[in-house]
Amino acid sequence: MALPQYEEYTVEDIYNLPEGTRAELIDGQIYYMAPPTRKHQDIAGTLYRKIADYIDSNSGSCKTYIAPFAVFLNEDDKNYVEPDISVICNPNKLNERGCVGAPDWIIEIVSPGSRKTDYFTKLFKYRTAGVREYWIVDPIKNLILVYNFDTSDSEQYTFADTIKAGIYDDLYIDFSKMNF
Repeated sequence: MALPQYEEYTVEDIYNLPEGTRAELIDGQIYYMAPPTRKHQDIAGTLYRKIADYIDSNSGSCKTYIAPFAVFLNEDDKNYVEPDISVICNPNKLNERGCVGAPDWIIEIVSPGSRKTDYFTKLFKYRTAGVREYWIVDPIKNLILVYNFDTSDSEQYTFADTIKAGIYDDLYIDFSKMNF
């Protein structure tokens, strides 16, 4: 019996989608994205602001981006993602289209339609691509999973906790003080 065939897509296919269609490309497969909820946007905006303010107040060289922001993860035409938040510390990875290569820190906020992709597919892709730190923020489960790929550590937190960012010595994000 022959194995089922599937079509392999490229970044060009993503750019040729109808206007307003949001999708990501992982290993040549398209993953369509539903519009984010208001709570999703509240979380993303608050985290973005806290991280960007920290970088600015410390005269840091890293750049913080909020979705939609293109990340060409493996420097190939088969992987294109739009993390909710991306922190890039190497300016040579940035061009007019987005980030070419792995960001240093990625945060994904889980939506009902992205649960499997965020928890499994992206976890593996981000780790193997060279992302240093990956946070999965799950508002439905009141849970934040923090993966520090530099040290191979992972920790689980809730929205009542304060979490230290692994790529910085003194950035702490207190989820208990956020109003979502």
